[in-house]
Amino acid sequence: MQSQFKQKLAFIAQKTMTRKFIFLFLMIFQSTSMYAQAPLKATWYRYYDSKGIANISTNVTPNHIRHGYEALDQNMQLIQRNRAYNSEADVKKAPLRAAQAQQKSADLKLKKAYTNSQVAIKKRNDALLHIKKQLTFQQDQLKQLQSDRIYFKRQQMEHLRKAENIPVTLKNSLDYNQKNIEEKKKNINSLQANYLNTQTEYDNIIARLKTLD
Repeated sequence: MQSQFKQKLAFIAQKTMTRKFIFLFLMIFQSTSMYAQAPLKATWYRYYDSKGIANISTNVTPNHIRHGYEALDQNMQLIQRNRAYNSEADVKKAPLRAAQAQQKSADLKLKKAYTNSQVAIKKRNDALLHIKKQLTFQQDQLKQLQSDRIYFKRQQMEHLRKAENIPVTLKNSLDYNQKNIEEKKKNINSLQANYLNTQTEYDNIIARLKTLD
């Protein structure tokens, strides 16, 4: 009987130790996992000067940036390397950065104005159609003026054939007609140039938007 009681006590003690061991193991595992997941933070910053001498500090100084530096953890283990700042290279890249910034600003304006290339295509077609209607109207008026001029010239020739003085009203009509013809031709040339410029401008906009779509 006493032997069975001792065995039972030994079993209970073993079971209790097993539970403690498992609990301790879980705590250690959890602590290790949390430590592994926590991002490493730099504690020291080290750079080597022109003589190869290491300089260490708790913050980044202009010398660190000029020479290039290493970020170290609390155990002096390397976390990250940062290249030295090259002022000459930076100056050379300044125009490129300015051009890129300008292009980015222009792209934002395009996106704000047109949203995408399909919207720009529709606006281009509408604008060109409007100019084409104006051009057709001016061309029709020019044809009418040219037809009127033929009529006025015939009247003039009839008076000359009869050796008659050309009426003042006919002279005025011919002068007024000639001025209108010249004006219409200027308008037509202007509209034709506007049509080509508008088409070219929109084509460039659409091409750029297609790269941004």
